Amino acid sequence: MYLRKLRIWNFRKFGSGSNNLNFTKPDIEVPFTCGLNVLIGENDSGKTAIIDAIKLVLLTHSGEWIGLTQEDFHKDTEKLRIECLFENLRDNEAMHFTEWLGMDGEGKDAKPYLKVILDASRKGNEHLHYDIRAGADDEGHLLTAEARDYLRATYLKPLRDAKSELIPKRNSRLSQILSGHSIFKGKDDKHVMKKLSQCWDCLFKKYFKKDYKACAEVICPHERIFYPDAQNANEGEGLRDNLQTFINSFLGSEEQKANFGVLERELRNILEQLKLSLDDEKTGLGTQNLLFIAAELINLQRENWTGLRLALIEELEAHLYPQAQMRVIEFFVKFANDNKGKDVQYILTTHSPNLGSKVKLENLIICQDGKIFPMGKDYTELKEPDYAFLERFLDVTKANLFFAKGVILVEGWSEEMILPVLAKKIKRDLTQNGVSIVNVGNTAFLRYAKIFRRKDKQEMKIPVAVITDLDVKPEDENTKTNGKTNKEFKTEAKKAEYDGQKVKTFVSPHWTLEYCISKSKSLSATFEIITKAIHPQITDSCTFEQGLADKLKNRTLYKTEVACQLANKIELNGSTIMIDENDEAIKYLIDAIKYVTTKNKNH
Repeated sequence: MYLRKLRIWNFRKFGSGSNNLNFTKPDIEVPFTCGLNVLIGENDSGKTAIIDAIKLVLLTHSGEWIGLTQEDFHKDTEKLRIECLFENLRDNEAMHFTEWLGMDGEGKDAKPYLKVILDASRKGNEHLHYDIRAGADDEGHLLTAEARDYLRATYLKPLRDAKSELIPKRNSRLSQILSGHSIFKGKDDKHVMKKLSQCWDCLFKKYFKKDYKACAEVICPHERIFYPDAQNANEGEGLRDNLQTFINSFLGSEEQKANFGVLERELRNILEQLKLSLDDEKTGLGTQNLLFIAAELINLQRENWTGLRLALIEELEAHLYPQAQMRVIEFFVKFANDNKGKDVQYILTTHSPNLGSKVKLENLIICQDGKIFPMGKDYTELKEPDYAFLERFLDVTKANLFFAKGVILVEGWSEEMILPVLAKKIKRDLTQNGVSIVNVGNTAFLRYAKIFRRKDKQEMKIPVAVITDLDVKPEDENTKTNGKTNKEFKTEAKKAEYDGQKVKTFVSPHWTLEYCISKSKSLSATFEIITKAIHPQITDSCTFEQGLADKLKNRTLYKTEVACQLANKIELNGSTIMIDENDEAIKYLIDAIKYVTTKNKNH
């Protein structure tokens, strides 16, 4: 059994504003896979709302209070609804929900599913009512507390206080985790720990009365402290004898004997006295967080458990340094794959490009402005080879595109160095506008662009600019192909290949970036000085344009070094370089910057 789909109406930022709920058209529908699911996106994009919606319907194994509040309603609406759809129920799981199950298919092909519904209504800010029901129809029937116990999720909140949660205290999280496990749940007086606690009581009695025999059959290494030759062998007994003297006098009799002992405890109280630590107890927040995560996930491994195995983890990266993040997410990826047959499911949220780069693209769900965009094969225009390629080449740097308000795809280091300083010059700072430059390192633009192109045509609001070279040598620009000049033909072909939805292509007007800069009214003079300094063989005896062309043809131009120095000159305090935004040679760069920053332009 696993959570296949979450559907929401009028919950927090997910809402239409209408009280006439259309049950066939939710305000948001989030598909999940069995195994690993990672909700990724910037702050306030809806990740926490999705997790909280699931928690409200299912509850969690922790003892925290979970309830609906007035603030959970979208704007001024008076009705909200959350549905959780569970599929792949085995017989021993389905038996807990017999009267609420629906069936997909007919005859032998019919498969059970469980739809759990939270319906809520309010009148102003005074009365709020909601209940949890389940059933195949839109109304369902009230779901009993006993049935809901099989639908609890394991939940790790963000900014976890791992140290506090793992130390002994009343209602400690560790005691809750353990008491919910099959080896403790429902055992109470029958559990062996109860007998061990009696040994603890016995040892105290031995301290105050060395001839006490009740636990003589219990082998306990701590009994060595009661050996007669120990320094403190008789101090407890002496204290008890003194006490007994007073009691005999007060009662006028020696019949009643005073006995020290430990209060008999329930199994729950015993578990509350436990702590969890590593051999080296002087560990930092990161290590304690890892220990806490490991403890919480124990419930997913319970044997003979016939309920839901779902972990909800917010901000997995909390308190973890990058290498630890990588190890943890790699474990989850492997664990999810190894346990697919057991329907173990993880739903994580993250702000970390480290984690985003390690998760398979099809396991990612991008959250953006109250909408969700699953990255699976059913939702993007990516093909199977594209997924294989991107999973190998989506490193931490490129994974920044999942958090950006705008993306510029470039094919080399030169563009990556020059574009940010160029943007600052025209008052379109890329960092302030949340724009990421992704250097694909080759011309595989289409694969990256397709991440943002959706089969359902539901556009992602992230503007994506593809900046690419014309790749037509100057002497071949006006040669005709299919009735068009090579320049026109190549430009149109590249735009036709990459353009789509919010993806827009910007093709250099001439051969390469470097060649365009050499013809730029704004940058050519500075570029020529830098290039001649790095390549003194480009002398005044030949035209700079021809010398540059020769270097580019022979691939001996040190492009990165030239670009680095040019970027430094442009950015230098007091620089006299002025950028003409209508400069024909570099206008394609200016237009690309404007495209990804127009919505967020800082004046």
